[in-house]
Amino acid sequence: MNIGLTEENYEALSRYRQERAHETLAEIPYLREQGYYNTATNRLYYACYYAAVALLAKYHISTNTHAGVKTMLGLHFVSKGLISKESGRAFTNLFDSRQRGDYDEFVYSTREEVDELYPKAQRFIEEVDMLLK
Repeated sequence: MNIGLTEENYEALSRYRQERAHETLAEIPYLREQGYYNTATNRLYYACYYAAVALLAKYHISTNTHAGVKTMLGLHFVSKGLISKESGRAFTNLFDSRQRGDYDEFVYSTREEVDELYPKAQRFIEEVDMLLK
């Protein structure tokens, strides 16, 4: 995120990222049914990432990396009880899964993994939505 954004810019960025979170989450059932489990896991992470960035933008919290988003989310929202520890762990687990899937060799997600992660991602995004109201 860029320093020097106006309040309108932060609000627009927050709304845009929240929309992206919901659009990306909506892709998961199709990817799951087509057997694209690695892609589904990646998109689950990005759905939550977009939601997290929407939340950080609303509160003018800037980061430059995915790890920074995870850190700031924990520091400003999970540690204060604004986002449940369970959802914070889900975001961290999705972050780790995305890292492994993108950078490690011979990593394969399964349908069961997607089925386990999908409701956790939904809950994370619902919690963020409540904070964005």
